[in-house]
Amino acid sequence: MLNFIRSDFAQLVAYQPHPGGTSGEPVKSDITIDRLDSNESPFDLPNELKEKLSWTYQQLIENNRYPDGSYIALKSAIAEYVNESAQITNITLDNISVGNGSDELIRSVLIATCLGGEGAVLVANPTFSMYGIISQTLGIPVVTVGRSETDFEIDLDAAQQAINQTQNPPIRLVFVVHPNSPTANALTVKELDWLRNLPENILVVIDEAYFEFSQTTVAAELAKHPNWMILRTFSKAFRLAAHRVGYAIAHPQLISALEKVRLPYNLPSFSQAAALFAMNSRQEILASIPQILAEREQLIKNLSGHPALKIWPSAANFIYLRLAPTITDQTAKLTTLTQQLKSQGTLIRQISGGLRITVGTPEENQRSSQRLKTTLESFEF
Repeated sequence: MLNFIRSDFAQLVAYQPHPGGTSGEPVKSDITIDRLDSNESPFDLPNELKEKLSWTYQQLIENNRYPDGSYIALKSAIAEYVNESAQITNITLDNISVGNGSDELIRSVLIATCLGGEGAVLVANPTFSMYGIISQTLGIPVVTVGRSETDFEIDLDAAQQAINQTQNPPIRLVFVVHPNSPTANALTVKELDWLRNLPENILVVIDEAYFEFSQTTVAAELAKHPNWMILRTFSKAFRLAAHRVGYAIAHPQLISALEKVRLPYNLPSFSQAAALFAMNSRQEILASIPQILAEREQLIKNLSGHPALKIWPSAANFIYLRLAPTITDQTAKLTTLTQQLKSQGTLIRQISGGLRITVGTPEENQRSSQRLKTTLESFEF
């Protein structure tokens, strides 16, 4: 009926946030929900910090005024943190752009590089779906290559061939995640070398959303690669998923291009305050990481011995697993498994032929492990 909508929109699929999608019927209200499907931190901010943030909202934020659109204080704090965490000194606020979540920054960089038929995007699947989704909504072609079924390393031969052969428009933007979602593997030396050797007319976006868990970053290399950009978020280790704050680190000229695309006042005052608060309280907030990493290893240990499961190592705050290769009708069984776990109170993500499970609290992990094992026992393999 809406003939003014772009004709290609019928083929597009919107991102499904939890607890929607096709994961089964809604969970009964009397069941404790373990939300292990979105890679959030299982821990809210400490009460003392929440109280201080509430005071900031009550006493300092003027609701009738627009937010500070310069973000100077927040950018400066982020630059300090990047330098500190990467043991470098060259990042300044001119290297930082902030967005309403990393998704907005992904959209901005696509607009600044590929819009108007000027470029295509390269991604290696499976990976974060929003690169493809946002590109397609903007009418930007997406070229996909595969990954090794053994360790999920990018098929670099196929990627290089795609760059060499794709024309009208050529590939202008490459997205990688470090470590990757949903497979949780960090970039290898071979993959990084390939990225280092890409020509400067191709922008390389390295998404480090899970940096605080992997402690692996390419920030020290940015000065040598003006065609590289790092994306990070406050939604994971910094426990601010509700506030939707992401940031980009890049050459000042690239940041300047993003600023031309950025909508005015894109970050609400309270989100700004929360992010700045998190930066200033980072030691206390990030203190939960060792526990999450320990729980991750325990979760992998608990599930690794099951003959029906194949589990990969993780450099993030989630694990990725698939059913054993000998099992038939895997998609149907994964769907049933996801639905049955949801009916018991465990939300996980069925994705790319497997299951992505966020590391939760000790209690959540124990319940979910037991539910998964019990459900698998009812299957016929």
